[in-house]
Amino acid sequence: MPTRCRARLVVFSLLAVSLVRTPATTTLMPLSEVRPGMVGVGRTVFDGDAIAEFEVHVLGVLRNVIGPRRHLILARLEGGPLADTGVLQGMSGSPVFIDGRLVGAVSYSLGAFPKEPIAGITPIGEMTEVLDQPDRRAPSTRVRLELPLTPERFTSTLRDAFLRLRPFADSAADLEVLGLPRVAGAEIGLQLRPIATPLAIGGFSGAIADLLRQAFAASGFVPLSSGGTVQQAEGGTRPLAPGDAVGVTLLSGDFEMSASGTVTHVEDDRVFAFGHPFFNLGPIQFPMTRAAVYTLLPSVMTSQKIAALGEVVGTFAQDRATAIAGRLGAGPRLIPMQIGLRSDRGPERVFQFEVVNDEFFTPLLTYLTVANTLVSYERQLGTATFSVTGRAEVAGHDAIVFSDLFTGANATTGAASYVAGPVTFLMGNQFEPIRLERVDLTIAASEEPRTATIERVWVEEPRLRAGQTVPVKVLVREYGGTEHVMSVSVVIPASAPPSVSVLVADGSQLMQWEQHESQRPPAPRTVNQMIRTLNTSRRHSHLYVRLYGPEAGAVVNGEVMPALPPSVLRVLESSRGGSAFAPIRQAVLGSWDVPTDYAVSGSRVLTLTLEPGRQ
Repeated sequence: MPTRCRARLVVFSLLAVSLVRTPATTTLMPLSEVRPGMVGVGRTVFDGDAIAEFEVHVLGVLRNVIGPRRHLILARLEGGPLADTGVLQGMSGSPVFIDGRLVGAVSYSLGAFPKEPIAGITPIGEMTEVLDQPDRRAPSTRVRLELPLTPERFTSTLRDAFLRLRPFADSAADLEVLGLPRVAGAEIGLQLRPIATPLAIGGFSGAIADLLRQAFAASGFVPLSSGGTVQQAEGGTRPLAPGDAVGVTLLSGDFEMSASGTVTHVEDDRVFAFGHPFFNLGPIQFPMTRAAVYTLLPSVMTSQKIAALGEVVGTFAQDRATAIAGRLGAGPRLIPMQIGLRSDRGPERVFQFEVVNDEFFTPLLTYLTVANTLVSYERQLGTATFSVTGRAEVAGHDAIVFSDLFTGANATTGAASYVAGPVTFLMGNQFEPIRLERVDLTIAASEEPRTATIERVWVEEPRLRAGQTVPVKVLVREYGGTEHVMSVSVVIPASAPPSVSVLVADGSQLMQWEQHESQRPPAPRTVNQMIRTLNTSRRHSHLYVRLYGPEAGAVVNGEVMPALPPSVLRVLESSRGGSAFAPIRQAVLGSWDVPTDYAVSGSRVLTLTLEPGRQ
C-alpha cells in the first residue's frame, strides 16, 4: 500500500476513534424527556482501556416521591459480553447517551442470579449537583471507629454508617412508576441496589484479610486480591473521558486498598463517576487514578471486572448518594507511614505506605496495617510482647509520642489500638481540621512475656519527717517468679500533714483511684490540650507513685483545687448552682512516673506517720 494511502488510513482511524469520545461540551438530557421504548448507547471498558459500546433499552422511570430528586431510569442492557455476564461489578458510572445526549450512569443492578442484564440508571442531573455540597462533614454525619476492632463491630459500623446495600426504595408506596405496570415496577424498585464496587486489597493476610473481606462484603463491596498497578494505561496521556475505567485509592505502597468504577461525565476539569455512593462519606480527599481492565470474571451470581490502577490524575472531593465527583489535576496529599518491625524471630523489616487523610479511614487503616504487620510476621496464637515506640507528626501542633509495651494473648489488639486510638481521637475533634504529616513506628517483638506484678511496698527509714526525701522500695515479681526491687525517691513536702500515704499502682489502677477521688484531668478544649492529654496518658510499662494526704479540696468546672480551707469549701458547696462541683477527700502532694521494662499490674498503699518538726 502506498505511503500516502497508509497515512490517510491512519488519519481516518484516529478520526473514527475520536468520534467514540464524548465532545468537550456534552449536551445533557433532562429526566423529563426520557420515555419508555427509547434506545440509547452505553460506554464502558471491557478490556484494557478501550471504550466499548453497548445498547440500552429504556423500560421505564421509577420516581421516588418520598425523596425529592431521587429517581432512577430502568433499562435493559445488550451487546458485548453482557448477555453472558449480566450487569458487571465495575460498570458503575458507565454513561448512557440517547440521541447524542447524556442521560445518566448505569448504577443499580437487579438482585442476584438475574436472567438478563436489567440496570438502574442514575439521572445525570442528580449527579452533577454533588460538587456543590459542603466541603466539611457535619458532626452528625461523622463515623467514629470504636476500638478494639472486632469483626462484629467493624461489620456493623460499615453497614449502619454507610447504608450502601439499601434498595432504591424502602416501600412500594414510595414509588411512582412510569412506563411499567405499577405492581411490577414497584417490585423491581425494591430489588434494585447499587452495583457492588470491586475493592482491591493487597498486603493483608490471615485474620486481618478475613476481617476485611467479611466486613466489606457485608457492606456491598466485592473484596479482591489487588491487581497491582499499571504505570500508564494504553493511550498514554489522553484526557480522561466518559466510559473510561477510573480508580479511587485509599491505601498504597506495601499495603494497598483501592476501588474501581467508570467515568460518567467530564466537564472542563470536573469528573463525575459511579452514579451511586462509594462509602457515602460526604466530603473526601481521595486520589483519582486511571485504571485498566485486565479481564472479566463471569459468574451466574454476579460478574465483575478485574482492574488495575494507573497514575493519579486528580482528586475525588465528594462521595454522595448519587455519585463520586472531583477535579482533574494534582492528587491529594496522602499521609506517609512507616512501620519498622524488630523481632527475635527474624531480620528487621520496614513497611512503607501512604494513607488517605480522612476522619474514618486514616484511623481504620492505621489500625489494620499495624495489626496485620504483627499478625503476619509474629505468632497469631499464644503470648507475645510488643514494645511500640514512635511519633505522629501533626501539622501546626506538637507530635503525638508513642512509647508503651503490650504483652499477653491480646498484645496485637492492644498495640494496634494504642496507635490508632490517638489518631481517632484527634481526627474526630470538634475544634479544627487535623492534618497528619507522617507516622513513624518501631515495634520490637518477642515471644517471651514481659509482665511484672507489684507485690510489696515499704520504707527502711525508721523515722520520717516533713521535708525529707524517702527511698520507697517496691518489690515486683516478674513472669516466671523472679523478684526485683525498685527504689523510688519520694519527696515529702515541708507542709505535709502528720499522716500521708504512698500509692504505688499501674496505670489502670491509678485511673480508678483518680476517678474515685474526682481527680481526673479536665476534658481538653483545644487540639493542643488533646495532644498533651495523649502524651501524658497512663502507660502499661510505667509504675505510678502518688503521695497524698487527707486534705480536702474540690474540682470546679474541671479545675482541680486541692487543700482548700473548710470555709472556702463551704462557699463552693453552697453556691455551686449549675456548676460542675465535686469534693476531693485526698490532696496529691507529689507524683512520680517510673518507666520499666515490663507491663506492670497491681497496686499497693503504704501509710507513713511523720514525726513533728522539720528535718
